[in-house]
Amino acid sequence: MAGNLGSPLSGKMSNGFAGFGGAKSKLLIGIGVVALVPFLMSTFAANVTVGSGALEFGQGSQQAVACDPTVFVSIGEEWHSQPTQSDASAGFFRVKAVTISNLDLNSCRGKKLRMRLISTSGSEIPIGGSADVHVLQIVIPDVDAQVSSSDPTYLQLAALNGDGGVVSGTLSAAASLSISGTSVYDGSDLSNTSADVTYYLDPTGTVVNVDGQVVGRTTVETVNNPKR
Repeated sequence: MAGNLGSPLSGKMSNGFAGFGGAKSKLLIGIGVVALVPFLMSTFAANVTVGSGALEFGQGSQQAVACDPTVFVSIGEEWHSQPTQSDASAGFFRVKAVTISNLDLNSCRGKKLRMRLISTSGSEIPIGGSADVHVLQIVIPDVDAQVSSSDPTYLQLAALNGDGGVVSGTLSAAASLSISGTSVYDGSDLSNTSADVTYYLDPTGTVVNVDGQVVGRTTVETVNNPKR
């Protein structure tokens, strides 16, 4: 990518987080991620207020409770063709997946893990077949022996509205939990204490096609999931 796109990551940032070419920035749970086409691998800190309920945020030096104080987030994008009469090659980079890396499954077991996209104008972006879907959620399995899985039932994958209510209907998304192989973020070895969770907005690319250029940040939340 050319360096003159006006991206917030194109140069050094005063808050100490590096742009491209610097050290990888740490993302604390509950803070935002700046999007850059075609791939996002750097972040900067920003406080956000989202949804309602018993949210657990890790917000830097703030006294907050979180199951894992440091995770990394990367956005993967792919070209989505959208030809016009005047330009057969027209299209845009769609958000294909959002991966949360370096997640400690031992600390986060049994908790709900939520992800949402925030636009450059500060509004929640619909990320489902319904305009009401603003959040994708899985539940980290509450088991001693974690396994890699992409089973939506096992992961309790759900689509939620901005307030955390379940949105009924056909689920366009998919998700995976990986504890073996290498991390999407930096190629490090995966394990129970450094797992990847990936949300795929729409594997078919036919229903949900979010233009990566409209994404201003990504939020990640853990929520208590009381046993009944």
